Amino acid sequence: MEYGILSGLFLLCCVLATHNELAMAEEGLCSSAFNYRDALGKAILFFEGQRSGNLPANQRVKWRGDSALSDGKAENVNLIGGYYDAGDNVKFVWPMAFTVSLLSWTAIEYKKEISSVNQLGYLRTAIRWGTNFILKAHSSPTMLYTQVGDGNSDHQCWERPEDMETSRTLYKITSKSPGTEAAAEAAAALSAASIVFKGIDSNYSRSLLSQSRTLFEFADKYRGSYQASCPFYCSYSGYQDELLWAAAWLYKASGESRYLSYVSSNQGWSQAVSEFSWDNKFVGAQTLLAKEFYGGKKDLTKFKSDAESFICAVMPGSSSVQIRATSGGLMFVRENSNLQYVTSSSMVLFVYSKILNEAHINGVQCGSVHFSAFQIRNFAKSQVDYILGNNPMKMSYMMGFGSKYPMQLHHRGSSIPSIKVHPAKVGCNDGMSNYFSSSKPNPNTHVGAIVGGPDSNDHFNDVRSDYSHVEPTTYMNAAFVGSVAALLAESKEECLQLPQINRTADMANSL
Repeated sequence: MEYGILSGLFLLCCVLATHNELAMAEEGLCSSAFNYRDALGKAILFFEGQRSGNLPANQRVKWRGDSALSDGKAENVNLIGGYYDAGDNVKFVWPMAFTVSLLSWTAIEYKKEISSVNQLGYLRTAIRWGTNFILKAHSSPTMLYTQVGDGNSDHQCWERPEDMETSRTLYKITSKSPGTEAAAEAAAALSAASIVFKGIDSNYSRSLLSQSRTLFEFADKYRGSYQASCPFYCSYSGYQDELLWAAAWLYKASGESRYLSYVSSNQGWSQAVSEFSWDNKFVGAQTLLAKEFYGGKKDLTKFKSDAESFICAVMPGSSSVQIRATSGGLMFVRENSNLQYVTSSSMVLFVYSKILNEAHINGVQCGSVHFSAFQIRNFAKSQVDYILGNNPMKMSYMMGFGSKYPMQLHHRGSSIPSIKVHPAKVGCNDGMSNYFSSSKPNPNTHVGAIVGGPDSNDHFNDVRSDYSHVEPTTYMNAAFVGSVAALLAESKEECLQLPQINRTADMANSL
């Protein structure tokens, strides 16, 4: 009798221990207080608020209106459309193309998941809005318009894009004045997008791929670092990362061996890095090519090794960690718009963990520390959750998500009453004095916008003038779309169903 009781108690303890382990495993990747489906939809919606040009009848962001309808006219070229870069009214093609590359990568990697929550159509529309503009900007084989609007005059003015009166100066690269980074990124964007549209609009897909090939040839043949958008977007990493990134996408899109040969023969360019950004694409290319390595192309070993060096550089607890985390658990790379690096790094970590799982590889070795695909993915998830509200400030860094989020977004259109509500023109000076300097919340909530984020102490000051922390950018949102899409299978609703744990609990209850 006593033995039986002891045996039962021992069995109960074992069962409860198993239950706890399972619960912890579930909690790591499933349990969440956040609705990732809602976050994805809002992150994609953001791009409609950034649109330039003629807005379509099905425009969902109603506080915006048509704008910049004469862009390109000074040189008799149609440069209407595209996206405003951030909280300003300038169109920078280099980061805009990176935005399109990230959105396209997301649509490729998580097509099924995004489709299951009815967001794939919206995502494709966001991609096409960008690619349509890049096609226009590539006006001849050796010419690409890289910027519309003067950054200096624009940044001294606070007005809605619908009222814009600042100079719409045009900047371009040519064979005589090259800018390899911008041309190669445009090539990457178009080739990645060609995969997205391959099965649904074959003519458009072929056009994108054709233009991508031409842009890559232009970028590679006429090499020169792009500096025309300084001081706003200066190249610090050089152009070799963009050439590898573009060639990797062209190989993925076309299957042509010449692009594989290009990256293989230029492996010496590849560098171990600790960031993924509009300037530095090395780990993006490395991740794409690591997948090819695990698929059997063993001559691409350096790309795989460098990609894993990135993981070792950002994972907490790694013996070679380079990026430190705040006390609240947020990756912290730079003070200026830090969440751009958080979202882009998280996107890479999610994709790489997926590559490891598909290749049946048990993880990445960082010196004496080993990280499983589960651990890599779980850290990336923690960054998404931090952005959505699991942070010391107990607030969401996405506009319109959750019950507490920034109210003074550094964004011209959002901070001035809509032209549909206040049709009278708001000039530069009036905008500055009446709206930029106001302590009131923005009249238009730019739903889905991710802000620059908190400082290194996890503190966030919601003041419109603090552009380093309160301004959104297209590429920051694009990387967040790529990160949160990876979590769609772990929606709050699905997390309520834990059959394995429940069965274990039932066993414990029956003892």
